[in-house]
Amino acid sequence: MLKLNVPDMTCGHCAGVVTKAIQSVDAGAEVGVDLTTQTVTIQASSDDAAFTQALDVAGYPATVSAA
Repeated sequence: MLKLNVPDMTCGHCAGVVTKAIQSVDAGAEVGVDLTTQTVTIQASSDDAAFTQALDVAGYPATVSAA
Protein backbone atom coordinates (compact mmCIF):
# COMPACT_ATOMS: atom_id res chain seq x y z
CA MET A 1 0.00 0.00 0.00
CA LEU A 2 1.19 3.47 -0.88
CA LYS A 3 0.19 6.54 1.12
CA LEU A 4 0.63 9.98 -0.40
CA ASN A 5 0.33 13.46 1.06
CA VAL A 6 -1.53 15.74 -1.35
CA PRO A 7 -1.65 19.17 0.34
CA ASP A 8 -3.49 20.92 -2.52
CA MET A 9 -6.42 18.46 -2.37
CA THR A 10 -9.13 20.37 -0.49
CA CYS A 11 -12.54 19.45 -1.92
CA GLY A 12 -14.59 16.77 -3.62
CA HIS A 13 -13.64 18.01 -7.07
CA CYS A 14 -9.95 17.77 -6.14
CA ALA A 15 -10.48 14.23 -4.87
CA GLY A 16 -12.08 13.26 -8.17
CA VAL A 17 -9.22 14.67 -10.22
CA VAL A 18 -6.68 12.91 -7.99
CA THR A 19 -8.54 9.60 -8.24
CA LYS A 20 -8.79 9.90 -12.03
CA ALA A 21 -5.06 10.68 -12.32
CA ILE A 22 -4.16 7.63 -10.22
CA GLN A 23 -6.47 5.37 -12.20
CA SER A 24 -4.97 6.65 -15.45
CA VAL A 25 -1.75 4.94 -14.34
CA ASP A 26 -3.45 1.77 -13.08
CA ALA A 27 -7.14 1.36 -13.89
CA GLY A 28 -7.48 -1.38 -11.27
CA ALA A 29 -5.97 0.66 -8.45
CA GLU A 30 -7.99 0.90 -5.25
CA VAL A 31 -7.93 4.54 -4.19
CA GLY A 32 -8.86 5.89 -0.76
CA VAL A 33 -9.10 9.66 -0.35
CA ASP A 34 -9.12 11.45 3.00
CA LEU A 35 -9.77 15.17 2.55
CA THR A 36 -9.38 15.87 6.28
CA THR A 37 -5.76 14.72 6.33
CA GLN A 38 -5.16 15.46 2.63
CA THR A 39 -3.88 11.94 2.04
CA VAL A 40 -4.49 9.26 -0.54
CA THR A 41 -3.94 5.54 -0.09
CA ILE A 42 -3.37 3.38 -3.13
CA GLN A 43 -3.50 -0.40 -3.46
CA ALA A 44 -1.86 -1.22 -6.78
CA SER A 45 1.09 -2.95 -8.36
CA SER A 46 2.36 0.04 -10.36
CA ASP A 47 5.52 1.96 -9.52
CA ASP A 48 5.12 4.62 -6.82
CA ALA A 49 6.90 7.22 -8.95
CA ALA A 50 4.34 6.77 -11.73
CA PHE A 51 1.56 7.84 -9.36
CA THR A 52 3.38 10.91 -8.06
CA GLN A 53 4.25 11.92 -11.62
CA ALA A 54 0.63 11.57 -12.74
CA LEU A 55 -0.51 13.73 -9.82
CA ASP A 56 2.13 16.38 -10.66
CA VAL A 57 0.82 16.50 -14.24
CA ALA A 58 -2.76 16.82 -12.91
CA GLY A 59 -1.72 19.81 -10.78
CA TYR A 60 -1.68 18.04 -7.42
CA PRO A 61 1.94 17.54 -6.34
CA ALA A 62 2.25 14.67 -3.87
CA THR A 63 4.88 13.25 -1.58
CA VAL A 64 5.14 9.78 -0.15
CA SER A 65 3.94 9.69 3.45
CA ALA A 66 6.38 8.35 6.04
CA ALA A 67 3.55 6.64 7.93
